[in-house]
Amino acid sequence: MQPKLHAFFDEAGQRSQSQKSSDHFVMSAVVVADGDLPQAAAFLAALRTDLRRRPGDVLHWQNFKSHTDRLHAARSLAAQRWATISSVIVCKRHLSAGATRLDDDQAYLYTFRFLLERLSWLARDSGSILEYTLAHVVRFKLAKLRQYESILQATNPNECRIAWQALDPRGGRLDQPSRVEMLQCADLAASATYAAFNEDRFGNTEPRYLQELSPRLYRRGAAPLTSYGLKMHPWNDSTKAAYPWVAAL
Repeated sequence: MQPKLHAFFDEAGQRSQSQKSSDHFVMSAVVVADGDLPQAAAFLAALRTDLRRRPGDVLHWQNFKSHTDRLHAARSLAAQRWATISSVIVCKRHLSAGATRLDDDQAYLYTFRFLLERLSWLARDSGSILEYTLAHVVRFKLAKLRQYESILQATNPNECRIAWQALDPRGGRLDQPSRVEMLQCADLAASATYAAFNEDRFGNTEPRYLQELSPRLYRRGAAPLTSYGLKMHPWNDSTKAAYPWVAAL
């Protein structure tokens, strides 16, 4: 029997491409091997204690009010050798003027496709089968995910490079962080990454959270990080100039 990996997805920012929406949309996944799930649960229990939460409380980045708590959460996740993190960052203001404007579901699914490709390569290269769970999104039903998975499976492999043989043939599932606590790790990863790119209400970003997570980002040999663990969309002269610190991660 092939080893099993589990990927837990969450997102940060608004899917919309309107001018009033967030400048970035981030989707992140935390991958853990089946045998490491107890260790991952123990990590979350310890982090709750560190952050003065009660046993069983749902950890949500938005409820961490201090920079100190957020930095501790990012640094603690970065110390977990069982975790591999991959993220897609959509830089909406850098998309070409002629780019097709997607609705909220299309934008979500297109980002999901980029991330699922990378996770399927991770599973394929390790000889594993990947199961994946997405944090539930408002007004997004499982039927939409199933329909999109079917569309991707029928897409020319030269256009969609998902290694389907390395994925659970049942497809992904949707759930809540209160029921699947590892989705709370995905929330930490997505929110920490989002804070590195999107300005807060004071006009500040905090790349340090992502810099702390850097050791856990998916890297494949000597390939650029932006090909695997930190997919930037688009990744062109404009975004390379806007985010020069990314190349140093």
